[in-house]
Amino acid sequence: MCGSGIGLFVRVNLGLAPWDVFHQGLSELINLPIGRTIVITSFFVLLLWIPLSQPMGVGTLLNAVLIGVSVDLVMRFLPEPHGLVVRSALMLLGILITAIGSGFYIGAGLGPGPRDGLMMGLGLKGYKISRARTFIEVTVLILGWLLGGQIGIGTVLFAVGIGPLVARFLPLLEMPSSDTTRT
Repeated sequence: MCGSGIGLFVRVNLGLAPWDVFHQGLSELINLPIGRTIVITSFFVLLLWIPLSQPMGVGTLLNAVLIGVSVDLVMRFLPEPHGLVVRSALMLLGILITAIGSGFYIGAGLGPGPRDGLMMGLGLKGYKISRARTFIEVTVLILGWLLGGQIGIGTVLFAVGIGPLVARFLPLLEMPSSDTTRT
């Protein structure tokens, strides 16, 4: 679902989420499709986990591969939409699909995705999660923009909308805990 949401965002051409601004700029630089660039970036981000001692799960590896593959599939089969109303609706749908997909993958408890794990690893090293996340997002946004990635209204809407939407869907999609100490 996350890959489908990202693919919609790329296809509507109204701005991308910060990491995807970076992925798009890098994909143009290395002349690979954005989905493959997402996969390659995921494995480089995982290398940053080593000094952070961040534990990896099966979900981490699935996230690293499947999101990029999904983006490329959406890009291959979804024609470029025309008209601002259609593009805007698809952009909002992309945010919603990404939020639901995030709720599913986080709620499964099988390990954070590479980018989320980087933030969590910095948190374990004593950095405030909010500051770590903001630093990472701003850094990749600037780097992506410098590489030619697209910033627009979608970037702003994603930035302000994804957190509240994931917070809304996560409790609905979270797997029950096997922790018997909780009541």
